[in-house]
Amino acid sequence: MQRVRYAVVGAGWISQEAFLPSIHATPNSEVTAIVSGSGEVARQLAEFHDIPHVFGYDDYDRMLAEDIVDAVYIALPNSMHADYSIRAARAGKHALVEKPLAVSVAECEAMIRAAEENGTLLMTAYRLHSEPGTVKVLDLIRSGEIGEPKLFASTFSFQSAPENHRLLAKHWGGPLQDIGVYCLNAARHCLGSEPVEVTAMKVHGNGDPRFREVEGSMAVTMRFPKDRLAQFIISFESDDTDTYRIIGTEGEITVEQCYDLHFNPRIWVSKGRERREIDVPETDHFAGQTAYFSDCILSGKRPVPDGEEGLADVRALLAIEAAAKTGQPQRVDTPNRDNHPDQACVRVLPRTDRRLVL
Repeated sequence: MQRVRYAVVGAGWISQEAFLPSIHATPNSEVTAIVSGSGEVARQLAEFHDIPHVFGYDDYDRMLAEDIVDAVYIALPNSMHADYSIRAARAGKHALVEKPLAVSVAECEAMIRAAEENGTLLMTAYRLHSEPGTVKVLDLIRSGEIGEPKLFASTFSFQSAPENHRLLAKHWGGPLQDIGVYCLNAARHCLGSEPVEVTAMKVHGNGDPRFREVEGSMAVTMRFPKDRLAQFIISFESDDTDTYRIIGTEGEITVEQCYDLHFNPRIWVSKGRERREIDVPETDHFAGQTAYFSDCILSGKRPVPDGEEGLADVRALLAIEAAAKTGQPQRVDTPNRDNHPDQACVRVLPRTDRRLVL
C-alpha cells in the first residue's frame, strides 16, 4: 500500500505521547522527518521511531522544498499554526493542524485560501471524528434514538502543569482554547447546527500564579437554532473529568471518558427506567485520525474536519472569549455546515506501547 510521508512539526508532548507512536499502527502513513527547536530531543525520537531526517525550524522551508515528505503534522503553539501551514501549502504539502486551527478568523481564512490555491488538503486535527464511539453517538442522535436533541452539557478539566505553554497569552493559551474546543465541537455536531449566541464567565484561580495570563476555569452557555441550548465548564485547576450528556425529547445519551485520547469512551442510552450501555471497539485515536487523512490525500477527497470546520470553532471561541471579557452576550455568525462526522470517517486501529516521552 502507498504510504503518505509526514513531517512532525513540533516534537513536544502530544507528538511524543500520541502522534509518533500511532503511526506504527497505520497501514498508509509514515513519519520521515521531525522539525523541532530541540535538536537533541528530535534526534532521540528519530532514532527510536526510525525516522531518517531531523531539521530545525530554520530549515523548515528547505525540508519542504525537498522530496522528503508529502504532508506535515503541525503540533506547535496556537500562534504558530497559520505560518507553518501556509508555508507547507505553498510548497505543495498537505497539512494536518492541531486545534484550534489558528488564533483569528483572518488566519484561518488565509490557511484555507493557501490550501485551495495550491491544491493541497488542510485538515483540522479533530481525532474524535475518526473515533467509533463519538460517531456512534452521532448516529444514535440522527436515528432519533432520543427524539429531538434539546440540551447538551459537558465538563472537561485537569490540573495544568505550571510550565505548560498553554498558560501563555502570547500563544492564545487557556482552557477555552485547549480543551473547551472539544466541548464546543461536540455540541455543534450533537445538536447538528452552529451556535447563534454565547455567554460566558471566567475565573483566574483565586490567586494561583499559573493563571496570571489566562483564566483557570470558564463556564459557557450557547444558544442554537430551534431553541436548543448547550453548556460546558472547562478548567485547568480541577481534578480530571471529561463527560457530556445529550438530552432529547425522548431520552438521553451519557458519554464518559469522551475526550481523553488514552481511553475508550463509555456510552449509555437512557429512556425512562431503561438504561443500556453501547459497546464501542477499542482504537488508537491518533492512528485513526492519521489513517483517515492519509486516505483523503491518496484519494483526493476533502476531509470532513477541513479548514472550514476549524474556522467554525475559532469563530465561536472568539465570541466566547469576548463574552467572558465583557460580560455581554455575543452573536456568532457562522453559516450552517452540512458536514458532520460519519462512519466514512471512522478508522479502527490497535493501540501501541511503542513510545518515547522525553
